[in-house]
Formats: sequence, structure tokens, C-alpha cells
Amino acid sequence: MDTNRTRDTPNLVLPSAEVVDNVRANFLTRLPEAGIGEAKAIEHLNNHVLPGLNRASSSPHYYGFVTGGATNIARLADNLVTEADNSPQVHLPRETVATEVEDCALRMVCDLLALPPNDWPHRTFTTGATASNVVGIACGREFIIQHAATKLATRVSVGDDGLAKAMSKAGVSDVQIPTTVPHSSLRKASSIVGLGRSCVVEVGQSNRRHLFDMEALESQLRRPGIASIVVVSCAEVNTGFFATTGEDMRRIRKLCDEYGAWLHVDAAFGLLARVLSDSEQYSALKQGVNGLELADSIAGDAHKLLNVPYDCGIFLSRHLRIGVGVFQNPNAAYLNSASSETIESSDRLIPSPLNIGIENSRRFRALPVYSSLAAYGRTGYRQMLERQIRLAREIARFVAANEHYELLPNVDEDMPVEDRLSKIYIIVLFRAKSQAVNEELVKRVNATKRIYISGTQWEGRPAARFAVANWQADAEQDLQLVQDVLLQVAHRYSKMWWHSVTMPCACDMSTYVFIQLYPTLPHAGTRFVRSLKRQHFYFQVYCCLESSLSSSH
Repeated sequence: MDTNRTRDTPNLVLPSAEVVDNVRANFLTRLPEAGIGEAKAIEHLNNHVLPGLNRASSSPHYYGFVTGGATNIARLADNLVTEADNSPQVHLPRETVATEVEDCALRMVCDLLALPPNDWPHRTFTTGATASNVVGIACGREFIIQHAATKLATRVSVGDDGLAKAMSKAGVSDVQIPTTVPHSSLRKASSIVGLGRSCVVEVGQSNRRHLFDMEALESQLRRPGIASIVVVSCAEVNTGFFATTGEDMRRIRKLCDEYGAWLHVDAAFGLLARVLSDSEQYSALKQGVNGLELADSIAGDAHKLLNVPYDCGIFLSRHLRIGVGVFQNPNAAYLNSASSETIESSDRLIPSPLNIGIENSRRFRALPVYSSLAAYGRTGYRQMLERQIRLAREIARFVAANEHYELLPNVDEDMPVEDRLSKIYIIVLFRAKSQAVNEELVKRVNATKRIYISGTQWEGRPAARFAVANWQADAEQDLQLVQDVLLQVAHRYSKMWWHSVTMPCACDMSTYVFIQLYPTLPHAGTRFVRSLKRQHFYFQVYCCLESSLSSSH
């Protein structure tokens, strides 16, 4: 996959504040009675909308959310999607190939991930991993209630009976979701499907919360009258760490089978690690995605590491019947008349997408995925991910060695740096050692507009995060810029020092007066702080000076 950047590649990730203000001032806030016409509308978009947008997807220097980008062929295909404007909802093989293209794209996704397509008959594209998690939790809810009902020799369906009635018939008093360090979208999905955000129960180890405490997990699963959907976080959003190994997945699968639980994997950006080679440098990452084939369902994001345009998520499940039971459109003959039609040359039965997913009306999201996978293949995507990992690890190496910054998490201070780097995927979590710098770190980095990072919290303190996900990422081209920005921010503080002069005054006032001067600000400010002091009045001047100034001050 060629990473050569064109002259159109933006140098600045964010528009300036002046540009944003100018764009905002020219918004049309009321509907024009006669319209402004196409020519003026185009001019308005070019001059008063486009300049105010960030370059999160088009810039290789955006490291905020795991945003990804759009490969050249994916961008072209997305334009064709708009041109054709097909909505692949009902499988109509004699009228359009849209659903077949989608099926081919999903089969190639399975091939890329070393997941046999025939083992995952419920496969569809969604709006993103959040929607895929909703689909997964909804399917899991259906499965675990039905499983509980079989013990009472009865049949229920949440899709037909509703959650409350189905749970009552099945003898289920509550539903829970045991997991570790879940993404916020999991609680959102739990709310949407009627389980409630409080059903999410964390069962991580005390000192490594992203890893499963197997005893705690089994303790939750064996609770009488409680049905469970176990969710594996692949990978954790702040660190990029994986929740399981292959052995862990086998143990979890065994527990789920024993207690009738559904096993869902939230692999929004961790899923692509399955394309990595067996090289020793990737062994920790490969272990993190080993055993995902044991899951009942998997959520992924194509607009993240597959680098196709927004919006496009991936959902895979082993249980097509369960999916249809949840998402089918009943009593709509006009939708079902051709839903199972096949053509003689096809040996595949393709379900209508509207019967296995949330939306009836859908954008032809499959085409950019199909095009990008066809253009670059397994090798191209492996090379892309390896470049992203290399850049992330080189950033982490720089942070770990720099006196101004601290690489997180630091569970074992005696662990060699190379061992820590071997666990880095595409996320680098860090903070500034100086509390003052750390409080302003993300703001000051992003103020340069040369790179963009996101802020988070780690162990109750502010932290910063690099997320390397764009297909253009390249350590040779990008590392120096990252280092320059981080050093620029750090040196802005390190060049400053406090100079104190204390002068006793023959005065009975019991006061300290502090005057702080900030030469780096537009004009000096003063602050007076009073405290009790007997006998003398001390006048102290604390000057914040650039190191280039003479110490004789």
C-alpha cells in the first residue's frame, strides 16, 4: 500500500480559530425562501464550510480518536457509491449485484482475519462498532433467554414476546454483562437493548484491570437466575492492551458453554492484529487476538483500521437464526418476496441485509471495503498495520527515554523498555512528569495544529494518548514531527525558572506580598497573597524568566 503523500495532504490538522470563527459567522441559520442557487451553494461550501472542518481522516498527523483515514481506492469507491446511490436492503439478484458485492466484501473480511466465512453466516456491515455492539448484545440477549427457557422445557423469543415477558417465561431474574475495562459504547448498547447500563459488571484483575479474573468471572456466571453475555475488550481504548490470550479465550469459551452465556468480542480496532505475521516482535499482539474464533459474535470497525470512509462497521456471528429472530421485518410481503431468491450460478444463500441488521435503508458501505481489500490484499493491510505499530512504538520509545515525559501504564518499573514496547499496539498512553505541564499538555500540543492527540484520565490524573490509525502513518516521515512538538511543549516550561528575592522591611505589618511576573504572557500580571508573619514585612518577588535572561536579575 503506497503511502506517498500528495501536495493535497494537509499540513495542519486543525483549522485556525480565526478560520473557524469566520466560517461560523457565515452559516445560513434560516431557510432561504427562494434558495441561493447551485453556484452560490458551491461557493458557500468551499468558502464557508469546508475551511472550518478538521483533517482528522485526511491528515496522517491526527492521533486523537482511533479515526483511521480513507485509502485512495476507498475514496474513489465511495464517490461511486454516491453516484449509484444503491441501498442494499433486500437481496434482489436479478435486479442488482449490490447485496452480492456486500457478501463478497464480508467474505474477504473473514479471509483477512483468518475466520472461515461459512463459520460466520450472520455477517453484515453496520454504521460502526457501536452499532455492531448493539447487534451483538441484542443477539446475545435473545440467545441466553432462549437457552434458559430450554431448561424449563418452554420456548420464548425476546423478539416476539418482549424482554420482560420472555425473562419471566424463562425464569431469568436479571441479565448481566461481565467484562473488563469496557468501551463506553458497551454501556450505550446495553441501554439501547433494554438491559440497562448498570448490567455491565467489571471482572478484571485488581492490578491489571484489562485482564480477566477468571475466578471472579465464574463467580458471576454461576449466580442463579442470572443470564450472562460475556464481552471481551479487544483492545482497551486507553492503552491498546488486549484482554485475553488464546488460553484465556478457551477458558472463557468453556465457562460460557457450561453456564449458557453468549461470548461477544468488542474488537473495534484490535481485530486487525490477526493479519500480523508470526514475527517475535508481534507475538504479544498475536496472543491478544488468538482465540477470537471461539466467540459467538464479533464487532469491528472498517472505518478505523481498514481505512475506508465513514461510516462502516463490521458484525460477524455464528448464529444466523438468532440474528434473523431479532432483526427480521415481519408481515412485510413486499420486502420478503425476493429475500431468499438465488441465481443458478450462485451456490450461496444471501440473506437480505434488512433482516439481519438494524437499518432497512442502508448506504452501499460494502463497495469501499470491497475495493480496498481487492486493491491491497492481505499483504497491503499487513504492511499498513506494521507501519502504524512501528510509529507507535517509536513514539513510546521516545517518551520513555525523555526526561519530561512518562510512558504509561508503568505496572512494573523494573520491566525493560523493550519488553514494554513489545506490548504497544497502536496506542501510546503517556503524561508529562511536571504536574503544571501535564495539566496543559493536550491543549498545548493541539495548539500547535501540527499534530493532534486526545486527553484521558489514568489512575485519577490527566493523561494523553496517541492513536496511530491512518493508512499514511510512517515512522520515517512522522516521528521527527512528533518529537519536535513534544520537545517544543516541554521546553516551553523547562526554560522557565523562578527567581526569588526576599527583602526585610522595618514594618509591623504581618504580611507576605508575592508578585509574579510572566514575561511569556502579553503583559505582566500581579497577584498579592497575604499571610500572617510577625515582626517584619517581607517583600518577595518571584520572576518567571526565560533561561536566556541573565541570572543577575
